[in-house]
Amino acid sequence: MKKKQVKLRRLALLLSIALLGCQTSNQQTSEPQNQEAENINNGTGTLQLRANGEDFVRQGFVSKEGWQIEFDQVYVNIAEAKAYQTNPPYNAETDETLQATQTVELVDAKTVDLAAGDENAETILVSEVATPAGRYNALSWKMIPANSGPAAGQVMMMQGTATQDNTTIPFTLKIDQPLEFTCGDFVGESRKGILQADETTDIEATFHFDHLFGDGTAEATDEINTGALGFEPIAALAENGTVEADWQTLTTQLSGEEVEKLKDILPSLGHVGEGHCQESQLGSGQN
Repeated sequence: MKKKQVKLRRLALLLSIALLGCQTSNQQTSEPQNQEAENINNGTGTLQLRANGEDFVRQGFVSKEGWQIEFDQVYVNIAEAKAYQTNPPYNAETDETLQATQTVELVDAKTVDLAAGDENAETILVSEVATPAGRYNALSWKMIPANSGPAAGQVMMMQGTATQDNTTIPFTLKIDQPLEFTCGDFVGESRKGILQADETTDIEATFHFDHLFGDGTAEATDEINTGALGFEPIAALAENGTVEADWQTLTTQLSGEEVEKLKDILPSLGHVGEGHCQESQLGSGQN
């Protein structure tokens, strides 16, 4: 009987120690979490909007048909860009409405060159604003024709060269069709949009140009290639070895099927990292 009582007392002691350890552990782990939340929710910091054309723009790439494409300039005109804190988190792949608890205007309108700098250049700084700290988990922007600058009248203008075998074609492509993107949280190797008080963080508009030209490193049957226009239809527009094509040229000289594919592709260019956006065409641009 005494042995049984001793065993019960030892068991009770061990349980008490275990419970005390759990309470201590909970206190140690919850305190930094509460402190982090307090730091995020109070004060102000600096929120940057950056634009990223990825390595396809900075380093060049091979189209789905084997054209080596090198960009000199890739101008995009970003307008009415806004960052949001949303609750619940906005999911661009559903029909749910974005419910913002905090909205920050990042830029009215600005044209940037996604190809600026060398192949190791940082993403392009579009703007930076002082804003309340918090978790900015959604981003929206429009692309409308620029009022001035090197891409005046255009939403997007791409200049570069495409080479295959012994043929090199300089090209300029001008797109004036307005677009709009509403995106959720950034998807990538690191998290973005978490702004601590007195610190700086960024939120990113990402452009996937492989959707337009395809990716020669992927299988021909890969969706990135079956859905892409590629460069071959563009090369067919060359005059005297050069392509100069605006929207009117593209829509009148490409085949009907190619025009429809191009119209489908343009709204899919905008992302947040690998995160998808709700996208739409705002209407006819200038010709």
